[in-house]
Amino acid sequence: MDRGMRLWVMSVGLIVAIGPFSIDMYLPSLPALQTHFGVDAAAVQRTLSLFFVGLAIGQLIYGPIADRFGRRGPLLSGLILYTLTSVACRYAPNIETLAMLRFLQALGGAAGMVVVRAMVRDRFSGPEMARVLSSMTAVMGVAPIIAPTLGGFVFRTFGWQGEFAFLAIFGTLCIIIAARMLPETLAQRVPHTPRSVAAHYLQMMRHRRFMGYALAGGTAQGAMFAYISVSAFVFIDYYRLTPVAFAIMFGCNAGALIVASQLNALVLRRVPVQVVLRYAVRTSAAASGLTLIAAATGIGGLYTVLPPLFVAIGSLGFSFPNATAAAMAPFGDRAGIAAALLGTLQFTIAAVSGSVAAALYSGTPLAMAAVMAVCGVVAVLLLRTLAPAEPAAA
Repeated sequence: MDRGMRLWVMSVGLIVAIGPFSIDMYLPSLPALQTHFGVDAAAVQRTLSLFFVGLAIGQLIYGPIADRFGRRGPLLSGLILYTLTSVACRYAPNIETLAMLRFLQALGGAAGMVVVRAMVRDRFSGPEMARVLSSMTAVMGVAPIIAPTLGGFVFRTFGWQGEFAFLAIFGTLCIIIAARMLPETLAQRVPHTPRSVAAHYLQMMRHRRFMGYALAGGTAQGAMFAYISVSAFVFIDYYRLTPVAFAIMFGCNAGALIVASQLNALVLRRVPVQVVLRYAVRTSAAASGLTLIAAATGIGGLYTVLPPLFVAIGSLGFSFPNATAAAMAPFGDRAGIAAALLGTLQFTIAAVSGSVAAALYSGTPLAMAAVMAVCGVVAVLLLRTLAPAEPAAA
């Protein structure tokens, strides 16, 4: 990968990271938000769940628009919406207003996630696309390392309002990067109509392998978002970690994701995408199961929960880029719509997983671990039933 390509991958990776960065930035302050607004943990968690829902709906909207009008215009308009609503979040007077603004913020941020994936599909295909997505995942993986630590510092210095001011600055940076460094990649516009968009979505939903890869990748990712949704409460309130210690622990798990994504790019030079994906989801399921056993028995406390959790989160570095590449491979002429449906499915699953984990949370790590284990097993079953291995292709 030459210098120009590395710069391009870093640029698109930074913009795609707008989603995880917006989530992870204020995780250390979730318990404080609960106290500030005088609400329960479920009410605070809704600011995360609605963000996931906004990402899901926003991608369905921006995908067809990006196919019809090109990539740059929708990308820039979405980033502008994200930045303006980040400013508005800083002045939210109550938790209900904050949750709704987070939804609108996610609608804008969704443009970055879906349009950038479409840009990658415009330029690459097959294993090369999976390798580029792995490099993007590594860039995205920096967000969970930096964001909680940075969020904790900003929170201690400026309060939770300062975190949203910082996100507005980050959105402005993404606008500048998109305007100056990302040229148009769509060679031929697709004249979508509402009827044709609905027909394309329906066709993709009937495509067994697309749905198998999309749902399996989304369910595996759902395990991570179950972890994200309640991890601050589990590790700060139950295990009594300080916000700084929590940020370090969270960053170590994100580091596993980065290392795995880089290893994935190397492994794909010798092993097919589908094979790597199958091993990744099996590893995630097994590790999540061990996390559940450790949480249920309580033997060893924190020190028996962390190792399998580390493996479960790290395995996403293999499963997420490969599931994305495998799902989008047949739809190069409709990359925007394919990326939109893929992202919507994944973040809908993430929202459901996070909401279930929060609803079941009872002050122990058991709910988090149980949802992660269920997601892992479901991902394995989805691949086996909807996208079984093809001996001839393998």
